Amino acid sequence: MESAALSRIGLAGLAVMGQNLALNIADKGFPISVYNRTTSKVDETLDRASEEGKLPVSGQYSPRDFVLSIQRPRSVIILVKAGAPVDQTISALSEYMEPGDCIIDGGNEWYQNTERRIVEAEKKGLLYLGMGVSGGEEGARNGPSLMPGGSFQAYNNVKDILEKVAAQVEDGPCVTYIGEGGSGNFVKMVHNGIEYGDMQLISEAYDVLKNVGGLSNDELAEIFTEWNRGELESFLVEITSDIFRVKDEFGDGELVDKILDKTGMKGTGKWTVQQAAELSVAAPTIAASLDCRYLSGLKDERENAAKVLEEAGLKEDIGSASRGIDKKRLIDDVRQALYASKICSYAQGMNLLRAKSVEKEWGLNLGEMARIWKGGCIIRAVFLDRIKKAYQRNPNLASLVVDPDFAKEMVQRQAAWRRVVGLAISAGISTPGMCASLAYFDTYRRARLPANLVQAQRDLFGAHTYERTDRPGAYHTEWTKLARKGN
Repeated sequence: MESAALSRIGLAGLAVMGQNLALNIADKGFPISVYNRTTSKVDETLDRASEEGKLPVSGQYSPRDFVLSIQRPRSVIILVKAGAPVDQTISALSEYMEPGDCIIDGGNEWYQNTERRIVEAEKKGLLYLGMGVSGGEEGARNGPSLMPGGSFQAYNNVKDILEKVAAQVEDGPCVTYIGEGGSGNFVKMVHNGIEYGDMQLISEAYDVLKNVGGLSNDELAEIFTEWNRGELESFLVEITSDIFRVKDEFGDGELVDKILDKTGMKGTGKWTVQQAAELSVAAPTIAASLDCRYLSGLKDERENAAKVLEEAGLKEDIGSASRGIDKKRLIDDVRQALYASKICSYAQGMNLLRAKSVEKEWGLNLGEMARIWKGGCIIRAVFLDRIKKAYQRNPNLASLVVDPDFAKEMVQRQAAWRRVVGLAISAGISTPGMCASLAYFDTYRRARLPANLVQAQRDLFGAHTYERTDRPGAYHTEWTKLARKGN
Protein backbone atom coordinates (compact mmCIF):
# COMPACT_ATOMS: atom_id res chain seq x y z
CA MET A 1 0.00 0.00 0.00
CA GLU A 2 2.80 2.34 0.96
CA SER A 3 4.75 1.83 -2.29
CA ALA A 4 1.63 2.46 -4.36
CA ALA A 5 1.53 6.01 -3.02
CA LEU A 6 5.22 6.63 -3.65
CA SER A 7 6.74 8.15 -6.78
CA ARG A 8 8.60 5.98 -9.27
CA ILE A 9 11.46 8.48 -9.59
CA GLY A 10 12.54 11.90 -8.32
CA LEU A 11 14.03 15.01 -9.93
CA ALA A 12 15.84 17.81 -8.10
CA GLY A 13 16.61 21.10 -9.85
CA LEU A 14 13.67 22.76 -11.57
CA ALA A 15 15.23 25.30 -13.90
CA VAL A 16 14.17 25.10 -17.57
CA MET A 17 15.68 21.68 -18.35
CA GLY A 18 14.71 20.06 -15.04
CA GLN A 19 11.13 21.27 -15.11
CA ASN A 20 10.59 20.10 -18.68
CA LEU A 21 12.22 16.71 -18.14
CA ALA A 22 10.10 16.15 -15.01
CA LEU A 23 6.91 16.90 -16.97
CA ASN A 24 8.07 14.61 -19.79
CA ILE A 25 8.57 11.74 -17.31
CA ALA A 26 5.14 12.35 -15.77
CA ASP A 27 3.58 12.62 -19.22
CA LYS A 28 4.83 9.10 -20.00
CA GLY A 29 2.88 7.76 -17.01
CA PHE A 30 5.62 7.61 -14.37
CA PRO A 31 4.68 9.33 -11.07
CA ILE A 32 7.53 11.70 -10.16
CA SER A 33 8.52 13.70 -7.09
CA VAL A 34 10.14 17.09 -7.69
CA TYR A 35 12.23 19.29 -5.43
CA ASN A 36 14.01 22.64 -5.71
CA ARG A 37 15.72 24.77 -3.08
CA THR A 38 13.71 27.75 -4.30
CA THR A 39 10.20 26.58 -3.40
CA SER A 40 8.46 28.81 -5.96
CA LYS A 41 9.95 26.56 -8.69
CA VAL A 42 8.20 23.56 -7.13
CA ASP A 43 4.88 25.44 -7.18
CA GLU A 44 5.47 26.53 -10.77
CA THR A 45 6.13 22.92 -11.83
CA LEU A 46 2.98 21.71 -10.06
CA ASP A 47 0.93 24.40 -11.80
CA ARG A 48 2.30 23.33 -15.19
CA ALA A 49 1.64 19.66 -14.38
CA SER A 50 -1.97 20.52 -13.65
CA GLU A 51 -2.38 22.68 -16.76
CA GLU A 52 -0.73 20.14 -19.07
CA GLY A 53 -3.11 17.29 -18.23
CA LYS A 54 -3.14 16.71 -14.48
CA LEU A 55 0.21 14.92 -14.72
CA PRO A 56 1.36 12.71 -11.79
CA VAL A 57 3.84 15.16 -10.23
CA SER A 58 4.33 15.36 -6.45
CA GLY A 59 5.97 18.54 -5.12
CA GLN A 60 8.31 18.25 -2.13
CA TYR A 61 9.81 21.10 -0.12
CA SER A 62 12.69 19.51 1.82
CA PRO A 63 15.45 17.06 0.86
CA ARG A 64 14.15 14.54 3.43
CA ASP A 65 10.55 14.61 2.27
CA PHE A 66 11.70 14.47 -1.34
CA VAL A 67 13.87 11.36 -0.90
CA LEU A 68 11.32 9.54 1.30
CA SER A 69 8.56 10.13 -1.27
CA ILE A 70 10.28 7.86 -3.83
CA GLN A 71 9.88 4.07 -3.93
CA ARG A 72 12.91 1.85 -3.28
CA PRO A 73 15.40 1.38 -4.81
CA ARG A 74 15.24 5.14 -5.24
CA SER A 75 16.44 6.87 -8.41
CA VAL A 76 16.95 10.62 -8.25
CA ILE A 77 17.83 12.81 -11.23
CA ILE A 78 19.77 16.00 -10.43
CA LEU A 79 19.64 18.89 -12.91
CA VAL A 80 21.58 21.74 -11.35
CA LYS A 81 24.57 23.80 -12.48
CA ALA A 82 27.73 21.70 -12.97
CA GLY A 83 30.51 21.73 -10.40
CA ALA A 84 30.05 22.63 -6.72
CA PRO A 85 26.21 22.88 -6.87
CA VAL A 86 26.06 19.20 -7.88
CA ASP A 87 28.24 18.20 -4.90
CA GLN A 88 26.08 20.31 -2.57
CA THR A 89 22.87 18.74 -3.90
CA ILE A 90 24.29 15.22 -3.60
CA SER A 91 25.35 15.96 -0.02
CA ALA A 92 21.87 17.24 0.91
CA LEU A 93 20.02 14.29 -0.66
CA SER A 94 22.37 11.39 0.13
CA GLU A 95 21.90 12.00 3.85
CA TYR A 96 18.46 10.38 3.47
CA MET A 97 19.31 7.80 0.81
CA GLU A 98 19.99 4.11 1.42
CA PRO A 99 22.39 1.55 -0.10
CA GLY A 100 21.13 0.55 -3.54
CA ASP A 101 19.60 3.97 -4.23
CA CYS A 102 20.84 5.84 -7.30
CA ILE A 103 21.83 9.40 -8.16
CA ILE A 104 21.66 10.47 -11.83
CA ASP A 105 23.39 13.75 -12.76
CA GLY A 106 21.80 15.08 -15.94
CA GLY A 107 23.95 18.21 -16.30
CA ASN A 108 26.85 19.09 -18.62
CA GLU A 109 29.46 17.87 -16.15
CA TRP A 110 33.19 17.37 -16.63
CA TYR A 111 33.58 13.59 -16.91
CA GLN A 112 36.29 13.34 -14.22
CA ASN A 113 33.94 14.94 -11.67
CA THR A 114 31.49 12.14 -12.42
CA GLU A 115 34.22 9.52 -11.96
CA ARG A 116 35.10 11.06 -8.56
CA ARG A 117 31.45 11.04 -7.52
CA ILE A 118 31.02 7.40 -8.56
CA VAL A 119 33.77 6.44 -6.10
CA GLU A 120 32.29 8.66 -3.35
CA ALA A 121 28.80 7.21 -3.93
CA GLU A 122 30.13 3.64 -3.78
CA LYS A 123 31.51 4.29 -0.29
CA LYS A 124 27.93 4.98 0.82
CA GLY A 125 26.54 2.02 -1.09
CA LEU A 126 24.90 4.32 -3.63
CA LEU A 127 24.80 3.85 -7.41
CA TYR A 128 25.67 6.71 -9.77
CA LEU A 129 25.03 7.71 -13.38
CA GLY A 130 26.39 10.72 -15.27
CA MET A 131 23.83 11.27 -18.02
CA GLY A 132 24.24 13.64 -20.94
CA VAL A 133 20.92 15.22 -21.94
CA SER A 134 20.64 16.96 -25.30
CA GLY A 135 17.76 18.72 -27.01
CA GLY A 136 17.33 21.94 -25.07
CA GLU A 137 14.00 22.95 -23.56
CA GLU A 138 11.86 21.36 -26.27
CA GLY A 139 13.83 18.11 -26.26
CA ALA A 140 13.61 17.82 -22.47
CA ARG A 141 9.81 18.17 -22.62
CA ASN A 142 9.06 16.09 -25.71
CA GLY A 143 11.96 13.65 -26.12
CA PRO A 144 15.70 14.30 -25.69
CA SER A 145 18.74 12.25 -26.64
CA LEU A 146 20.04 10.65 -23.43
CA MET A 147 23.61 9.47 -22.81
CA PRO A 148 23.83 7.66 -19.44
CA GLY A 149 27.17 6.30 -18.24
CA GLY A 150 28.30 4.81 -14.94
CA SER A 151 26.60 2.03 -12.97
CA PHE A 152 24.96 -0.52 -15.25
CA GLN A 153 22.68 -1.58 -12.38
CA ALA A 154 21.56 2.06 -11.98
CA TYR A 155 20.79 2.19 -15.72
CA ASN A 156 18.74 -1.01 -15.54
CA ASN A 157 16.73 0.44 -12.64
CA VAL A 158 15.51 3.32 -14.82
CA LYS A 159 15.85 1.84 -18.31
CA ASP A 160 12.07 1.57 -18.79
CA ILE A 161 11.65 5.27 -17.91
CA LEU A 162 14.53 6.52 -20.06
CA GLU A 163 13.40 4.52 -23.10
CA LYS A 164 9.91 6.05 -22.91
CA VAL A 165 11.13 9.59 -22.19
CA ALA A 166 13.82 9.72 -24.92
CA ALA A 167 13.17 10.81 -28.50
CA GLN A 168 11.88 7.96 -30.65
CA VAL A 169 13.32 7.14 -34.09
CA GLU A 170 12.57 4.26 -36.45
CA ASP A 171 15.25 2.02 -34.93
CA GLY A 172 14.47 2.65 -31.27
CA PRO A 173 14.59 5.23 -28.48
CA CYS A 174 17.48 7.74 -28.50
CA VAL A 175 19.08 6.32 -25.38
CA THR A 176 21.52 3.50 -24.70
CA TYR A 177 23.86 2.50 -21.89
CA ILE A 178 27.03 4.31 -22.94
CA GLY A 179 29.59 2.62 -20.70
CA GLU A 180 31.34 2.81 -17.35
CA GLY A 181 32.70 5.81 -15.46
CA GLY A 182 32.25 9.26 -16.95
CA SER A 183 31.61 7.96 -20.47
CA GLY A 184 28.10 9.45 -20.67
CA ASN A 185 29.38 12.93 -19.85
CA PHE A 186 32.32 12.51 -22.25
CA VAL A 187 30.03 11.49 -25.13
CA LYS A 188 27.77 14.49 -24.43
CA MET A 189 30.84 16.76 -24.37
CA VAL A 190 31.95 15.52 -27.81
CA HIS A 191 28.36 15.89 -29.06
CA ASN A 192 28.59 19.55 -28.03
CA GLY A 193 31.97 19.92 -29.75
CA ILE A 194 30.45 18.58 -32.98
CA GLU A 195 27.56 20.99 -32.42
CA TYR A 196 30.07 23.89 -32.26
CA GLY A 197 31.50 22.76 -35.62
CA ASP A 198 28.05 22.39 -37.20
CA MET A 199 26.93 25.86 -36.13
CA GLN A 200 30.18 27.46 -37.34
CA LEU A 201 29.97 25.76 -40.74
CA ILE A 202 26.35 26.86 -41.19
CA SER A 203 27.27 30.45 -40.27
CA GLU A 204 30.05 30.40 -42.89
CA ALA A 205 27.63 29.11 -45.55
CA TYR A 206 25.33 32.01 -44.60
CA ASP A 207 28.21 34.53 -44.77
CA VAL A 208 29.27 33.43 -48.26
CA LEU A 209 25.72 33.33 -49.62
CA LYS A 210 24.83 36.72 -48.14
CA ASN A 211 28.02 38.67 -48.81
CA VAL A 212 29.36 37.06 -51.99
CA GLY A 213 26.06 35.87 -53.45
CA GLY A 214 24.15 38.97 -52.33
CA LEU A 215 21.19 36.88 -51.18
CA SER A 216 18.41 38.37 -49.07
CA ASN A 217 17.13 36.86 -45.84
CA ASP A 218 13.97 35.74 -47.66
CA GLU A 219 16.08 33.94 -50.24
CA LEU A 220 18.26 32.41 -47.51
CA ALA A 221 15.16 31.14 -45.69
CA GLU A 222 14.03 29.40 -48.87
CA ILE A 223 17.48 27.94 -49.55
CA PHE A 224 17.79 26.47 -46.05
CA THR A 225 14.25 25.11 -46.28
CA GLU A 226 15.19 23.41 -49.54
CA TRP A 227 18.46 22.07 -48.07
CA ASN A 228 16.47 20.60 -45.19
CA ARG A 229 14.66 18.36 -47.66
CA GLY A 230 17.87 16.68 -48.81
CA GLU A 231 21.20 15.38 -47.51
CA LEU A 232 21.57 18.34 -45.09
CA GLU A 233 18.25 17.62 -43.36
CA SER A 234 18.88 18.39 -39.70
CA PHE A 235 17.60 20.31 -36.70
CA LEU A 236 20.18 23.10 -37.12
CA VAL A 237 19.45 23.64 -40.83
CA GLU A 238 15.71 23.61 -40.10
CA ILE A 239 15.91 26.24 -37.34
CA THR A 240 18.25 28.38 -39.47
CA SER A 241 15.55 28.66 -42.15
CA ASP A 242 13.10 29.80 -39.43
CA ILE A 243 15.55 32.40 -38.07
CA PHE A 244 15.76 34.23 -41.41
CA ARG A 245 11.96 34.63 -41.49
CA VAL A 246 11.52 36.45 -38.17
CA LYS A 247 10.87 40.19 -38.53
CA ASP A 248 12.30 42.77 -36.15
CA GLU A 249 9.55 43.97 -33.82
CA PHE A 250 11.39 47.25 -33.13
CA GLY A 251 12.11 48.30 -36.71
CA ASP A 252 12.35 47.36 -40.36
CA GLY A 253 13.88 44.18 -41.71
CA GLU A 254 14.65 40.86 -40.06
CA LEU A 255 15.72 40.33 -36.47
CA VAL A 256 18.83 38.29 -37.38
CA ASP A 257 20.51 41.44 -38.76
CA LYS A 258 20.08 43.28 -35.45
CA ILE A 259 21.75 40.63 -33.29
CA LEU A 260 25.18 41.53 -31.91
CA ASP A 261 27.87 39.33 -33.45
CA LYS A 262 29.28 37.98 -30.16
CA THR A 263 28.83 34.27 -29.44
CA GLY A 264 28.39 32.89 -25.94
CA MET A 265 29.60 29.49 -24.73
CA LYS A 266 29.35 27.22 -21.69
CA GLY A 267 32.71 25.38 -21.86
CA THR A 268 32.00 21.99 -23.44
CA GLY A 269 33.54 23.06 -26.76
CA LYS A 270 36.74 24.07 -24.97
CA TRP A 271 36.84 20.76 -23.11
CA THR A 272 36.45 18.88 -26.41
CA VAL A 273 39.42 20.67 -27.98
CA GLN A 274 41.53 20.19 -24.82
CA GLN A 275 40.75 16.46 -24.78
CA ALA A 276 41.58 16.16 -28.49
CA ALA A 277 44.99 17.75 -27.80
CA GLU A 278 45.63 15.45 -24.80
CA LEU A 279 44.74 12.36 -26.83
CA SER A 280 46.68 13.52 -29.94
CA VAL A 281 43.52 13.46 -32.05
CA ALA A 282 43.27 16.09 -34.79
CA ALA A 283 40.03 18.08 -34.43
CA PRO A 284 40.73 21.21 -36.52
CA THR A 285 37.12 21.98 -37.47
CA ILE A 286 35.95 21.89 -33.86
CA ALA A 287 39.01 23.90 -32.78
CA ALA A 288 38.36 26.50 -35.51
CA SER A 289 34.76 26.89 -34.33
CA LEU A 290 36.01 27.50 -30.77
CA ASP A 291 38.57 30.06 -31.99
CA CYS A 292 35.80 31.87 -33.88
CA ARG A 293 33.75 32.15 -30.70
CA TYR A 294 36.76 33.67 -28.96
CA LEU A 295 37.33 36.12 -31.83
CA SER A 296 33.65 37.03 -31.94
CA GLY A 297 33.97 38.16 -28.33
CA LEU A 298 36.56 40.78 -29.36
CA LYS A 299 33.89 43.03 -30.87
CA ASP A 300 35.53 46.36 -29.96
CA GLU A 301 38.96 45.15 -31.12
CA ARG A 302 37.52 43.91 -34.42
CA GLU A 303 35.78 47.22 -35.08
CA ASN A 304 39.02 49.05 -34.34
CA ALA A 305 41.03 46.66 -36.54
CA ALA A 306 38.61 47.23 -39.44
CA LYS A 307 39.12 50.97 -39.08
CA VAL A 308 42.93 50.85 -38.71
CA LEU A 309 43.41 48.46 -41.65
CA GLU A 310 41.06 50.50 -43.84
CA GLU A 311 43.15 53.59 -43.08
CA ALA A 312 46.26 51.54 -43.93
CA GLY A 313 44.81 50.93 -47.39
CA LEU A 314 42.95 47.65 -47.04
CA LYS A 315 39.90 47.61 -49.29
CA GLU A 316 36.95 45.23 -49.02
CA ASP A 317 37.08 43.04 -52.12
CA ILE A 318 33.67 41.40 -51.73
CA GLY A 319 32.19 43.48 -54.54
CA SER A 320 34.68 42.33 -57.16
CA ALA A 321 34.34 38.71 -56.03
CA SER A 322 30.56 39.01 -56.38
CA ARG A 323 30.60 40.34 -59.94
CA GLY A 324 29.61 37.78 -62.53
CA ILE A 325 28.59 35.25 -59.84
CA ASP A 326 26.21 32.55 -61.00
CA LYS A 327 23.93 32.52 -57.95
CA LYS A 328 22.38 29.16 -58.69
CA ARG A 329 25.79 27.52 -59.00
CA LEU A 330 27.08 29.29 -55.87
CA ILE A 331 24.12 28.02 -53.83
CA ASP A 332 24.74 24.46 -55.00
CA ASP A 333 28.49 24.76 -54.39
CA VAL A 334 27.93 26.03 -50.84
CA ARG A 335 25.52 23.14 -50.17
CA GLN A 336 28.17 20.64 -51.25
CA ALA A 337 30.94 22.42 -49.32
CA LEU A 338 28.80 22.45 -46.16
CA TYR A 339 28.06 18.72 -46.45
CA ALA A 340 31.68 17.70 -47.09
CA SER A 341 32.89 19.93 -44.24
CA LYS A 342 30.34 18.34 -41.88
CA ILE A 343 31.60 14.84 -42.69
CA CYS A 344 35.10 15.90 -41.62
CA SER A 345 33.81 17.51 -38.45
CA TYR A 346 31.83 14.41 -37.41
CA ALA A 347 34.82 12.21 -38.32
CA GLN A 348 36.95 14.22 -35.89
CA GLY A 349 34.38 13.85 -33.10
CA MET A 350 34.00 10.11 -33.66
CA ASN A 351 37.78 9.60 -33.65
CA LEU A 352 37.99 11.48 -30.36
CA LEU A 353 35.34 9.18 -28.85
CA ARG A 354 37.21 6.12 -30.06
CA ALA A 355 40.56 7.32 -28.68
CA LYS A 356 39.07 8.00 -25.24
CA SER A 357 37.21 4.69 -25.28
CA VAL A 358 40.49 2.85 -25.92
CA GLU A 359 42.29 4.81 -23.19
CA LYS A 360 39.55 4.22 -20.58
CA GLU A 361 38.44 0.77 -21.85
CA TRP A 362 34.84 1.97 -22.14
CA GLY A 363 34.05 -0.14 -25.20
CA LEU A 364 32.02 2.63 -26.86
CA ASN A 365 29.87 1.51 -29.80
CA LEU A 366 30.31 4.38 -32.28
CA GLY A 367 27.45 3.23 -34.49
CA GLU A 368 25.15 3.27 -31.46
CA MET A 369 26.35 6.78 -30.55
CA ALA A 370 25.33 7.98 -34.02
CA ARG A 371 21.96 6.21 -33.66
CA ILE A 372 20.99 7.89 -30.37
CA TRP A 373 21.86 11.28 -31.90
CA LYS A 374 19.35 10.76 -34.73
CA GLY A 375 16.52 12.27 -32.68
CA GLY A 376 16.00 14.69 -29.82
CA CYS A 377 19.45 16.26 -29.75
CA ILE A 378 20.80 19.48 -31.27
CA ILE A 379 22.98 17.75 -33.90
CA ARG A 380 20.20 15.39 -35.01
CA ALA A 381 20.52 14.94 -38.75
CA VAL A 382 19.46 12.48 -41.41
CA PHE A 383 23.06 11.61 -42.26
CA LEU A 384 23.65 10.23 -38.74
CA ASP A 385 21.88 7.11 -39.98
CA ARG A 386 24.57 6.81 -42.64
CA ILE A 387 27.26 7.22 -39.97
CA LYS A 388 25.59 4.45 -37.93
CA LYS A 389 25.62 2.16 -40.96
CA ALA A 390 29.27 3.00 -41.72
CA TYR A 391 30.31 1.74 -38.26
CA GLN A 392 28.00 -1.27 -38.56
CA ARG A 393 29.78 -2.20 -41.79
CA ASN A 394 33.16 -1.74 -40.16
CA PRO A 395 33.33 -1.26 -36.35
CA ASN A 396 37.09 -0.65 -36.71
CA LEU A 397 36.67 2.09 -39.34
CA ALA A 398 39.72 4.37 -39.08
CA SER A 399 37.77 7.46 -40.15
CA LEU A 400 34.46 8.34 -41.78
CA VAL A 401 36.58 9.83 -44.58
CA VAL A 402 37.57 6.30 -45.69
CA ASP A 403 34.13 4.72 -45.45
CA PRO A 404 33.46 3.81 -49.11
CA ASP A 405 30.13 5.71 -49.25
CA PHE A 406 31.40 8.87 -47.58
CA ALA A 407 34.70 8.74 -49.52
CA LYS A 408 32.75 8.71 -52.79
CA GLU A 409 30.62 11.67 -51.70
CA MET A 410 33.62 13.75 -50.63
CA VAL A 411 35.40 13.09 -53.91
CA GLN A 412 32.24 14.14 -55.79
CA ARG A 413 31.97 17.35 -53.75
CA GLN A 414 35.59 18.41 -53.49
CA ALA A 415 35.58 20.63 -56.60
CA ALA A 416 32.61 22.65 -55.28
CA TRP A 417 34.20 22.70 -51.81
CA ARG A 418 37.42 24.16 -53.19
CA ARG A 419 35.54 26.73 -55.27
CA VAL A 420 33.66 28.01 -52.21
CA VAL A 421 36.77 28.23 -50.02
CA GLY A 422 38.76 29.89 -52.83
CA LEU A 423 35.98 32.38 -53.52
CA ALA A 424 35.67 33.25 -49.84
CA ILE A 425 39.43 33.76 -49.50
CA SER A 426 39.56 36.02 -52.57
CA ALA A 427 36.64 38.04 -51.17
CA GLY A 428 38.28 38.39 -47.76
CA ILE A 429 35.53 36.41 -46.00
CA SER A 430 36.82 34.05 -43.33
CA THR A 431 35.64 30.44 -43.54
CA PRO A 432 37.85 28.86 -40.87
CA GLY A 433 35.58 25.84 -40.38
CA MET A 434 35.36 24.96 -44.06
CA CYS A 435 39.08 25.65 -44.51
CA ALA A 436 39.93 23.47 -41.50
CA SER A 437 37.76 20.63 -42.80
CA LEU A 438 39.29 20.88 -46.27
CA ALA A 439 42.83 20.98 -44.85
CA TYR A 440 41.99 17.94 -42.70
CA PHE A 441 40.75 16.09 -45.78
CA ASP A 442 43.76 17.11 -47.88
CA THR A 443 46.22 16.17 -45.13
CA TYR A 444 44.58 12.85 -44.30
CA ARG A 445 44.32 11.73 -47.93
CA ARG A 446 48.01 12.35 -48.79
CA ALA A 447 50.26 9.33 -48.60
CA ARG A 448 53.30 11.58 -48.06
CA LEU A 449 53.42 14.86 -46.14
CA PRO A 450 56.16 17.47 -45.67
CA ALA A 451 56.57 16.16 -42.11
CA ASN A 452 59.91 14.69 -43.23
CA LEU A 453 61.32 18.23 -43.25
CA VAL A 454 59.90 19.00 -39.79
CA GLN A 455 61.50 15.82 -38.45
CA ALA A 456 64.84 16.77 -40.02
CA GLN A 457 64.62 20.19 -38.32
CA ARG A 458 63.84 18.55 -34.96
CA ASP A 459 66.84 16.28 -35.37
CA LEU A 460 69.11 19.21 -36.29
CA PHE A 461 68.31 21.46 -33.33
CA GLY A 462 67.37 18.85 -30.71
CA ALA A 463 68.94 15.54 -31.79
CA HIS A 464 65.45 13.99 -31.66
CA THR A 465 66.41 11.40 -34.31
CA TYR A 466 64.34 10.32 -37.31
CA GLU A 467 63.27 7.16 -39.08
CA ARG A 468 64.01 6.40 -42.72
CA THR A 469 61.62 5.20 -45.42
CA ASP A 470 64.07 2.63 -46.77
CA ARG A 471 65.54 0.94 -43.67
CA PRO A 472 64.55 0.33 -40.03
CA GLY A 473 65.97 2.04 -36.96
CA ALA A 474 66.40 5.53 -35.48
CA TYR A 475 69.01 7.86 -37.00
CA HIS A 476 70.72 11.10 -36.04
CA THR A 477 72.67 13.30 -38.44
CA GLU A 478 75.11 16.18 -37.84
CA TRP A 479 73.18 18.30 -40.34
CA THR A 480 74.93 21.64 -39.91
CA LYS A 481 78.44 20.14 -40.01
CA LEU A 482 77.65 18.15 -43.16
CA ALA A 483 75.83 21.01 -44.88
CA ARG A 484 78.70 23.45 -44.36
CA LYS A 485 81.52 20.99 -45.00
CA GLY A 486 83.81 22.34 -47.61
CA ASN A 487 82.12 25.80 -47.72
